[in-house]
Amino acid sequence: MNTFFIVILVVSVLSSMVICGWIFYLISKRYFDNQQKIQMLQMRIDEHREAVKLVTPIRLQAYERMALYLERISPDSLVLRCYQPGMDAKLLQGVMTKTIRDEWEHNLSQQVYVSSEAWKRIRDAKDEMTGVINSAAITIPNDADPTRLASAIFSTVATDKVPTASALEFLKKEMREL
Repeated sequence: MNTFFIVILVVSVLSSMVICGWIFYLISKRYFDNQQKIQMLQMRIDEHREAVKLVTPIRLQAYERMALYLERISPDSLVLRCYQPGMDAKLLQGVMTKTIRDEWEHNLSQQVYVSSEAWKRIRDAKDEMTGVINSAAITIPNDADPTRLASAIFSTVATDKVPTASALEFLKKEMREL
C-alpha cells in the first residue's frame, strides 16, 4: 500500500510540475512575443522619425520652389523678364506662355512633395495666367507694341485677383503648418 501512495504522490507531483511548466511556458511565450512586437513597433517608429527628418527639408524646399515659380509667373515679374526691345505683342505673348510652360515642366517633380490641393491650386494658377495672357493678346492687334499687351494683362488682373496670389497664399499657409 505504501508504494501505491508513493506512486500516486510521484504522479501527482510530476503532473503538477508538468502543468506548472506548461503554464510557465505559455506565460513566457506571451511575454517574449509581446516584447518582440514592442521592439518591432519601436523600430518602425524610429524609421518613421528618420524618414520625417529627411523628407521635411525636401518638402520645405519644394514649397519654396513652387512659391518661386508662382512669383516668376506673376504678371509683373513675367512681363519684365520676357520683354526684349524690338518685340511685337504676338512674340511677347509666345515668349511669356513658353516661359510659363518651361518653368512648369522644370518643376513637375515637386508635386511629389506638396499636397494634392496645393498642386491643384498651382496648376490652376498656371492655367489661369496663361489664359490671361492669351485673352489679353486677343484684344490687341498681333503687330501691336508689346506695352499694349502688358497693359491689357495688367488691366485684366487689376479687375480680377492675380491668378498666382491665391495659390501663393495657400502655399504659405500649408508651409507654416509643416
